[in-house]
Amino acid sequence: MLKALNPLSKLVVCCVWLVAAVLIFDPRFQLAAILVPALALVTINRTSPLVLLALMIPFALFGFGFLTTSLLFRQESDFALRMANESVLTSPEFSAGITLFLRALACGTISLFFALTTDPGLFVRALMRHARLPPRIGYSLFAGMQLVPDLAAEAQQMRLARAMKSGRRVRRIPSPFEVAGLVIPLLAYAIRRAGRTAIAMEARGLGPDGPRTILNAPGFARRDGAFVVAALAILIICGLATIMSV
Repeated sequence: MLKALNPLSKLVVCCVWLVAAVLIFDPRFQLAAILVPALALVTINRTSPLVLLALMIPFALFGFGFLTTSLLFRQESDFALRMANESVLTSPEFSAGITLFLRALACGTISLFFALTTDPGLFVRALMRHARLPPRIGYSLFAGMQLVPDLAAEAQQMRLARAMKSGRRVRRIPSPFEVAGLVIPLLAYAIRRAGRTAIAMEARGLGPDGPRTILNAPGFARRDGAFVVAALAILIICGLATIMSV
């Protein structure tokens, strides 16, 4: 259901939630901003909770940096300390740190909600059709999306060839020396691929002028309006509940 929505509808909703998570400095609202998209991913999108927890690790490490900085070095902004003094938690430093920690998790969960429920190709097509994204940029993004998996496959082929030449098994995790030895060949492959892509785009007459037909571009439906209204209503309810509980 979430994947059938227009990517721009989800983009607008996620941007509004991100702005609210940044502006509302309250740990209870940050918890709500974490739980609401996480529950939507698990229950509606059928995302595995273990996968979601694994994807949240980088954001948790980033937020943990805010927490340790607040507790150990007591380096917070005046706004954070002033808001933390009004919090229900005991220490202002701990309150400010835990709120910043939860804010990092909230921003990460909202971002994952958009990333896990949105097809990149449909997102680019929606931008080209509804947001007037220039065709050159749009088709460059398409070329980049195709290059990334091809680059990974090329790197694996190079590792296999080198392992066969040296008579050893391919390591599951490449060593730093092996990674360093792959940089130059992969860079040369990417440059050749970029040159071929540029020639192909030029041969197809890709220019800034003239109308273009965008195939399979997602449109807006009633479900998009219902999703936007429901998401904003939940946001308003969480915000009002936070304000009234102060």
